This record gives sequence, C-alpha cells and structure tokens, in this order.
Amino acid sequence: MQRWRGLEDIPQDWGRSVVTIGSYDGVHRGHQLIIAHAVDRARELGVPVVVVTFDPHPSEVVRPGSHPPLLAPHHRRAELMAGLGVDAVLVLPFTTEFSKLSPADFVVKVLVDKLHAKAVVEGPNFRFGHKAAGNVEFLAEQGKIYDFEVEVVDLYVTGEAGGGEPFSSTLTRRLVAEGDVAGAREILGRPHRVEGVVVRGAQRGREMGFPTANVETLPHTAIPADGVYAGYLHAQGEAMPAAISVGTNPQFDGTERTVEAYAIDRVGLDLYGLHVAVDFLAFVRGQAKFDTLAALLEQMAEDVKRCREIVATED
Repeated sequence: MQRWRGLEDIPQDWGRSVVTIGSYDGVHRGHQLIIAHAVDRARELGVPVVVVTFDPHPSEVVRPGSHPPLLAPHHRRAELMAGLGVDAVLVLPFTTEFSKLSPADFVVKVLVDKLHAKAVVEGPNFRFGHKAAGNVEFLAEQGKIYDFEVEVVDLYVTGEAGGGEPFSSTLTRRLVAEGDVAGAREILGRPHRVEGVVVRGAQRGREMGFPTANVETLPHTAIPADGVYAGYLHAQGEAMPAAISVGTNPQFDGTERTVEAYAIDRVGLDLYGLHVAVDFLAFVRGQAKFDTLAALLEQMAEDVKRCREIVATED
C-alpha cells in the first residue's frame, strides 16, 4: 500500500481512482463498511482505492485545544486499511489555510486534479470544506460536473453497548473513557489498543513480584478509565496475556496517570525502550487504595487470576 503525505506526494502519472475521505479514527465497523464498499467498487471499475485523511485532527485547527482522544495513530489506521484492501492512503496536513478551502475548491484540487476520482464513497453525514459547508448532496452535484460518481453507505447501528446509535468514533471514545472496553470492542470489531514506548517507572511492581511494562503512550491517546483490565501486551512480535493497570497508583499517593501491563506468567522480560501495544479486552475492577500492602498484594494476585481466565476464553 502506498502512503502519501500531502498532495505533492501523489505520483504525477496517477490515473483514475475510487476515493473515500474522512478522519477514520479507529477504523471502526462503520468505517469498515464504507471502505469495503469503496474497495468493491474500485475492483469493479478496475482502478485503485484511495483513503484521504487528515493530520492533525481538523477540530484541533478549527478549535485549538479541542483535539479529541485518538483511538488509533495514523500508522495503525494505515495498517488496518491495508488489511481491508486499500491501495493508497493520503494524509493531508490540516492547516489553518487548508481549513479555509471551500468545498468546491477541495473537490477540484484534491479529487479532480490530483486523484482523478472516478467514484467517491462516503457515509450519509460526511461534511467537508470551509466551515463544513460541503455535504454528500453537494458532492453529487460536483460529480456531475467533473465526471465522478458519489455513493453513500448507510452506517449500521450498534447493539446494547452503544444504545442503538450508529457506529461512530465519538461513541467509541465515550465508551473507552467510561472503561467499557467490551462495548468499544463491539464498535471497533477488535479490542481497543494503546501504543507507546516502555519507560522506567518506580519499579514497585517488580519489587512486589508483578513486574510491569510502563507504557509512555502517544499524544492524545484515548486511554480507558482508571482500573484493572484483562488484555494482551504485544511486544517483539508476540501477544502475551496481560493484567493491565490504568491510573495514578493511589496506594503510593501517585499523581501521574500511567498505563502498566504485567505479562502474565512471563519471567525475565526486558522491554525497556521498545515500542509495544496493549489491547484491552475486559474491565476487571476499579482503581482502589488498600489498607495494607498485604491486602494490595492479595488483590493483585486475584486480579492476575481473573485476567488469566478472561484471556483464556479468547483462545
């Protein structure tokens, strides 16, 4: 899969293509429906499919300080899109100048002049251009002028966890923030993942017999609510069952919020300096402060036992 950053990266000899545009944070099941439709249409037409997305998130430029927590970094989104059959991802730097581009200018400069769109596939609520003035109806009108089709894919609605709402990144972020990682998984179609480099912490876990990987998460990462979770620690090409702690370590009067993963039943792991990923499968319990260290250790042993059981059901 080709990856381009900015319009100037697109090959000059690029031919016709099927295009879909959006932030696509999380590449959740709704996104997957749109991308799958775009891929199918591209195969029918015998042309490649391109996903156009933005960096940073448009809201950060339009309303500074409002950057939403991210469900997946751009490299992860690209990996997921490649798995869906996407041929190229175009990441457009979203600047103040770019935000002022009118919907009509966006169509010409991006879809017509650079990507030579033969078809554009979007969800029903797609908006684009200055002040989000463009919509799918306007896009369809432009398609008649510039010879491209516009196809709209309805987003399915979630089940019980989402309360019957359409699949959306906003809903997924809310569920993650509430610690409902099972609900978020229902929308994503896979466990919510947090990535980062393993750094040295206070090393109390090692002293207590539960050495953890202290993950320095990427900026703006959507991190689940404080508590203990069952999941996986991905490192060095291996997925290891893990007990994951999110929070400030109230037992030791901590103030900094951290994500720590204990690889269950693994001894002698040295992951310092490595980029790892943590997948959240299920919420186990909330964060708590115990009366004694012995009580904490007893609870940690119970947490690990519970996490081992939960992960075992995934196999």
